[in-house]
Amino acid sequence: MEKSLSHPIAEGRTAEVYEWDNGSVLKLYHDWCPPHWVEHEAMVAHAITTAGIPSPAAGEIVEVNHRRGLTYQRVSGVSMLQDMNARPWTILKHARILAELQVKIHQLSIAGLQSYKDGLMYTIRRAPHLEDYLRERVLDHLVSLADGELVCHGDFHPGNVLLTDQGAVISDWMTASAGNAWADVARTSMLLSIGAKSAGKQMRPLIRLFIRLYHQTYLNRYTSLIPDANNDLAKWTPVIAAARLDERIKGEEEALIGMVRAGLVG
Repeated sequence: MEKSLSHPIAEGRTAEVYEWDNGSVLKLYHDWCPPHWVEHEAMVAHAITTAGIPSPAAGEIVEVNHRRGLTYQRVSGVSMLQDMNARPWTILKHARILAELQVKIHQLSIAGLQSYKDGLMYTIRRAPHLEDYLRERVLDHLVSLADGELVCHGDFHPGNVLLTDQGAVISDWMTASAGNAWADVARTSMLLSIGAKSAGKQMRPLIRLFIRLYHQTYLNRYTSLIPDANNDLAKWTPVIAAARLDERIKGEEEALIGMVRAGLVG
């Protein structure tokens, strides 16, 4: 389909979001993205909605200007991240909500999802900046970790939670997989801390304090609902940090490698 599109209303690394027909939006993948990503996201999005997780309802797969995309029900609201930026006094409440939503996700198992552990193996093998001996140590460590079959969002952070009049809604299920819930918690924990770690002294102390408070409140709430009896969060952290290197985000490399080394001590 050839169609003139307006300016995107949102943009990310893999896709842009546009206004679409009948009150819906179109998530249009960039042309470098493999075609099967769209099918995977559509399958996951339909399964998540059916399971009762608050999420925008997915529509149909379309091709526009030689790019593939997926239509979604339009959801009116702001992201949790936007709300905290505008109203910083809400950070503790939002941190608890983030944890509670993730616990709900981790009660589910959906047939047909790819293995989180297999995906991590693949990304760590190709991640740049890892010395060979460190890569082998991380991969050996990953093999030793318990697998699982629970739904893992794979990129769960306050930018992917929309606050609406009907409550919080979770978006962007492209990276969803089946695995150990603590791997998913480790990913969220890493995302909540890596910005402050990589920014170093450039970040204002008050902002760094807010990030730490949000991060710790999130962890406290999650572990109050699902205790980390076997120290699984710490076990998964170096694996998640190593896999993050494959996203090739400039400025994070040193902090991520530090997290890998620290997690493998002993």
